[in-house]
Amino acid sequence: MYYVGLDVHTSSSSLEILGDDGKTFKRLEVKGPWEAMLRQIESLPAPRSICYEASCGYGHLHDRLSKLAQRVAVAHPRQLHLIYRSKRKNNRVDAGKLAKLLYLDMVPQVHVPKLDVRSWRAMIEFRQKLLGRRTAVKNQLRAILRGHGIKAPKNLWYGPGLAWLKNIAELDNFNSLQRDMLLEELGELDGKIKRVEKELAKIAAGHPAVTLLMTIPGVGIRTAEAFVAYVDDITRFSRTSQLGVYFGLVPCQDASADKNRFGHITCDGPSTVRKMLCESAWQAIRHSPAIKAWFDRITGGDDDRRKIAIVAVARKMAVVMGAMMRSGEVWREDYAFPGEGCASPREGCASPREGCASPRKNN
Repeated sequence: MYYVGLDVHTSSSSLEILGDDGKTFKRLEVKGPWEAMLRQIESLPAPRSICYEASCGYGHLHDRLSKLAQRVAVAHPRQLHLIYRSKRKNNRVDAGKLAKLLYLDMVPQVHVPKLDVRSWRAMIEFRQKLLGRRTAVKNQLRAILRGHGIKAPKNLWYGPGLAWLKNIAELDNFNSLQRDMLLEELGELDGKIKRVEKELAKIAAGHPAVTLLMTIPGVGIRTAEAFVAYVDDITRFSRTSQLGVYFGLVPCQDASADKNRFGHITCDGPSTVRKMLCESAWQAIRHSPAIKAWFDRITGGDDDRRKIAIVAVARKMAVVMGAMMRSGEVWREDYAFPGEGCASPREGCASPREGCASPRKNN
């Protein structure tokens, strides 16, 4: 077996090949796009195993390399940084380190979903970008109103509110033109978002887990589909409590000897799902008495702990959603958020203790 460490870029790539004895067999610098690098790999002796670092387009590259090698490992960039903190960093050195990790079978790998799941995730992220643009347009319209001391009515973006906005006479020529162009852009963005959501609804219809997760109070189709798309295969998590770590909803920890300090949440993983889970948590405490009671126990009547509590609820919901995907059971408040015996969170920690992390008693 030949072990290939690959440091890949759009215009050049570095390769280091190790033999069965772990010693360097060959070093190569390939100038040109990915096609040139792939042709060079194809000319290498077989059988071969390849390791490269996850970056933009890592899924497509994984599909291409899988046809040329017996094994393809995609390394987690942040965990590689923890392993190799070196002041001497270049493409050749990085390729050598990847080859050594591959030879030692110590690559911190990332999950590479299939093409249809990658496309699903890309569509979810595209919708988020459209929402961000729409919010920016609305903020600019509100800024025009504030600049002229005009108070906006409620429901400004629907029916009578939009009609009122289109017919404001107090604006000068330039601001009237700016308002009209922003309203045109707002209408275009609304149409684009509806088109994307229509396609997302078609994809979600083929995933029963999306419908299952929507039985949770406060969880709509957008949150459910994003969770299912990014979890992909629930069996890749040995415990459902790992979902809180995956989505970055657990606190940073610095433990040494008898001291154990917790800080802000790690914010690892997909930020889109983390944001949606927090939004769903706010809705859940309004629609579920059990979740509201659990939220109140964490806040303890202190409004300064509301943000800590909502993150704890979001983390809890992620764990429950994972357990529901694993078991196929619908939402049950008595299991997911038990009223008695639920462990309270550690002091200063946004994550509850193990013991109430799953909607099933035997998990």
